[in-house]
Amino acid sequence: MLQSMTGFGKASGFFGDKKIRVELRSLNSKNFDFHSKIPSLYKEKEIELRNIVSEQLNRGKVECFIVIEESQKTDARVELNTAVLAGYYKQLQELGADLKDGTTALLPHLLSLPDAFKSKQNELSGEEWKVVLELVADACKHLQEFRGQEGAALQNDFLKRLSDIRTNAKLVKERLPERKEKVISKLRDAINTLQTGVDENRFEQELIYYLEKLDISEEEVRLENHLSYFEATMQEEEHCGRKLGFICQEMGREINTMGSKANDAEIQKLVVLMKDDLEKIKEQVLNVL
Repeated sequence: MLQSMTGFGKASGFFGDKKIRVELRSLNSKNFDFHSKIPSLYKEKEIELRNIVSEQLNRGKVECFIVIEESQKTDARVELNTAVLAGYYKQLQELGADLKDGTTALLPHLLSLPDAFKSKQNELSGEEWKVVLELVADACKHLQEFRGQEGAALQNDFLKRLSDIRTNAKLVKERLPERKEKVISKLRDAINTLQTGVDENRFEQELIYYLEKLDISEEEVRLENHLSYFEATMQEEEHCGRKLGFICQEMGREINTMGSKANDAEIQKLVVLMKDDLEKIKEQVLNVL
């Protein structure tokens, strides 16, 4: 079954009087691209966190948010980071002087700036980090479930569009006998306008050569093989986005060749419909894990 690269997962739990919330969001990306916004207490574990999430989610642009909510009982462990606030205030004073404006109204906003507060707890305990990792694993699980639901929707859309391509390819095949008669008729009319004698055997040889150049039976067979391979890959492989992209390229080659050999307005219309469905598949394949 397919998995989308788009997903969201969250988990929350407690360590002592702390409530810890973990949120993960993912979007499509060629590789694994990790961004985190976590408390300074956990910064030393950021590489470990990245490796764990990468192992679980494989690919995509992933954003990780970890928030600590302290209860009233733990207020004493949090204090103003006066050094940082003093630096902020000094810069605001300088800015206010340049703008000839006061900075008093901006003072409340200082408290919302990064690192305005600091924790008196300077070391991360192994027990707390274990709780965090359990929450991260839980959030990854929920994100993967979300990805699975998105992947199922993508798979249904792919199957419908593959069916439409197959139907139009069949209509192209049904159109070929009529196209052949039109080609022969046009060639005979063109020769008759010359008002000169034509060797019938030579005409037959040239006709066969011309019709062979317009033959698309091989393209039809290869296109059907690619359609079947795409369907089988979706069913059998979990992380197959890149492979499906390559199969789409092969399907595109066959459809384009059919269009260049069409020599018939109705066949050209069918080729355009097949190209349209294939382009929509290719757009969505970029979001497949």
